[in-house]
Amino acid sequence: MSLNSLTLIQVQTGLKNKQFSAKELAISCLQAIGKKDKKINAFLAIDAEKVIAAAKKADRLIAKDKNIFTKKPFLGIPIAIKDNFLTKGLETTASSKVLKGHIPTYNATVVEELLRAGAVILGKTNMDAWAHGSSTETSAFGTTKNPHNLDYLPGGSSGGSAAAAASDMCIAAIGSETAGSIRQPASWCGVVGLKPTYGRVSRFGVIAMASSTDSPGPITKTVKDSWEILKTIAGQDIYDATTADKKLPKIKFPRKLTGLKVGLPKQYFLKELEKEARQNVEEAVKVLEKLGAKVSKVNLVDPKYSIAIYTIAQRAEVSSNLARYDGIRFGNSRKSFGDEAKRRIMLGTYTLSAGYYEAFYKKAQKARTLLLDDFEKVFKKVDVLVAPTSPSVALPVGSTEGQSMFGELQDVLVEASSLAGLPGISVPCGFGKNNLPVGLQIMAPQFREDLIIKVANAYEKSRE
Repeated sequence: MSLNSLTLIQVQTGLKNKQFSAKELAISCLQAIGKKDKKINAFLAIDAEKVIAAAKKADRLIAKDKNIFTKKPFLGIPIAIKDNFLTKGLETTASSKVLKGHIPTYNATVVEELLRAGAVILGKTNMDAWAHGSSTETSAFGTTKNPHNLDYLPGGSSGGSAAAAASDMCIAAIGSETAGSIRQPASWCGVVGLKPTYGRVSRFGVIAMASSTDSPGPITKTVKDSWEILKTIAGQDIYDATTADKKLPKIKFPRKLTGLKVGLPKQYFLKELEKEARQNVEEAVKVLEKLGAKVSKVNLVDPKYSIAIYTIAQRAEVSSNLARYDGIRFGNSRKSFGDEAKRRIMLGTYTLSAGYYEAFYKKAQKARTLLLDDFEKVFKKVDVLVAPTSPSVALPVGSTEGQSMFGELQDVLVEASSLAGLPGISVPCGFGKNNLPVGLQIMAPQFREDLIIKVANAYEKSRE
């Protein structure tokens, strides 16, 4: 097995035991990018010299201090970063021509925490411009392709991060989710995508999309890898007032789920759900039962209502957040905005305007509170909720053309939990139509990432 194909935990073990060097690992990832990325288009910016220099520095630290990994658990590990996270000295564009050439002067908190843990920043990954979309087709720098089949989309907006992880061009990747942008591409690319509780991970230095739901998180090859990264990037941040003063619990990883109460929301098994996706998820639920979980059907508000709530709330926040890109303080002219950004700015401005604010935005926020209440009631009966991540497997390249609501429709099964600030994870659970991956979604109450990790890991291990 080539080094770039290893999981994060395997790499940690290998570096500790000096089975290979950080330089060899970095070169393996860079070679994989050189070989594959012309077709996949997952990366936008890479400074190979800096990557090798950082890896050499890691090797010197490893040689000097045998206990270095207790202080720097990710020392020498190449991690890819979504292009809406500021990276000091490395171009950050949010995949928009408005920010083409923008070199940040400081790092996002998530990036800073990874560097503090010793990680090597491998490069910046492609995304839907400003994170507007669920396909990576709205990127101003070309569409990312699904590594399982280059004629299909990787999902989005963290499509570049998911494709990079799925094609072994990195050891792990960082994405962000506003309503599906980690879990949906993870599902379509057949990797693990962890969306933490809103406020668990700092948004400081992340180019804002919808500030009330933006949630940074990992995209990895295994569930345990995601947990390792979350432990590093989670925590209260003085630069982000929405971060919570709640520590992650230490957890064990049981093979059995004896007594765990799993709820299956009937409304999430849509009529439009692809037959193969339904079958794979139903098979996964049977596996959870075999592991000792008690599964029961529950009722939740129909997810179709979350589309309307999310569309209004998100567009309103987009119009506010993108107002700063005026071509004067930084960035290029507003003429450089793509069509999707322009649509969202106009709709958001309209919903916030005098005479329409109460009719649309205020009403959407009231409905959002009802979603929160609905989840709270259900979580009094069950520990976790399980459902499909996406109504379909990956769709062909070009599917977004003329589809102004493409993202909302593809994210219908994850929007409500994002609006409620819940943690969620997508884990691969088989293959559907055209032999493309299917994702199983697990959700839990706020700040109970430990629950979804335990369930996802037990399920993952049962498939080995």
